Amino acid sequence: MNKLMTTACGLALSATFVAEAAATEWNVSVWGKRRAFTEHVEKLAELVSEKTGGEFTMNVSYGGLSKNRENLDGISIGAFEMAQFCAGYHRDKNRVVTVLELPFLGVANLEEEVAVSKAVYAHPAAAEEMEQWNAKLLMTSPMPQYNIVGTGDPRMTLADMAGMRVRATGGLGKAFEAVGAVPTSVTATEAYQAMESGVVDTVAFAQHAHLSFGTINQADWWTANLNPGTVNCPVVANIDAYESLSDEHRAALDSSIDEALDHYLANYAELLQKWDSVLEEKGVKKVEIEQSVIDEFRAKAADPIRDAWIKDMEAQGLPGQELYDLVVNTLAEKRGS
Repeated sequence: MNKLMTTACGLALSATFVAEAAATEWNVSVWGKRRAFTEHVEKLAELVSEKTGGEFTMNVSYGGLSKNRENLDGISIGAFEMAQFCAGYHRDKNRVVTVLELPFLGVANLEEEVAVSKAVYAHPAAAEEMEQWNAKLLMTSPMPQYNIVGTGDPRMTLADMAGMRVRATGGLGKAFEAVGAVPTSVTATEAYQAMESGVVDTVAFAQHAHLSFGTINQADWWTANLNPGTVNCPVVANIDAYESLSDEHRAALDSSIDEALDHYLANYAELLQKWDSVLEEKGVKKVEIEQSVIDEFRAKAADPIRDAWIKDMEAQGLPGQELYDLVVNTLAEKRGS
């Protein structure tokens, strides 16, 4: 009897150990609060848990694990297993994906943004650069073209934009600089305070961010059609953590990425549908920039900044022209299909 009880206890302990060993828990570092920008991360966590019967869970932390500018550093040292970051926060660390932040690329919608991001993320140069930070590119955080909110009189011409203090990062910042504005790259979480204190008088964001970070509450006007470009914000996994997943858990993660992005796109579409009512509710004037002004802006910003970016990348041994052509060709293929 004692021998049977000992055997039974051993089997029970063994089963418990196996169950614990099979469980996987990832910490995920994002920032701000839950919003349209993070819905694919939340959906990914939900799907992975469902597909693994709760054995693979993700704890999504909004600023509790790292500052937003330090998420890639945290991934590199294994401080957490997954994170979201924006290329414009540290352009020297993620040079390849900044091709997606070039101004006036002509990306028309979120589906096209997903397509060009996937193409660039799949390029060997992108994977190799991220490997330096022990990071694997999983998915993008697609955002529509940025537009600006501002205080005072609307900036309707390029002359109006001269001297304008604008919160704009990456290629957007360079675009505004090209027409005489003064860009600053304060983080998204600092934008409201910068606007409130007068450090900036305009802020370039996608719609969800104007809502989430409160800049819409400071605004007198919003440009509906300037559309100078957007920023690129990847979601990455720590390579060691990804490779240590069981085959089942890795398959659950990989197969959930497109589903998570589909959820993100559907959720963002709902936000865009109610945007005009948000402007009306908050008393923000919707302004339309003349097409001639947009054309002038593009002429001053798009070609020179693109050519300079390609030259700079090539000088650093990166395939700048190839990456730019990849974006252009992917857009053509997407529209053709």
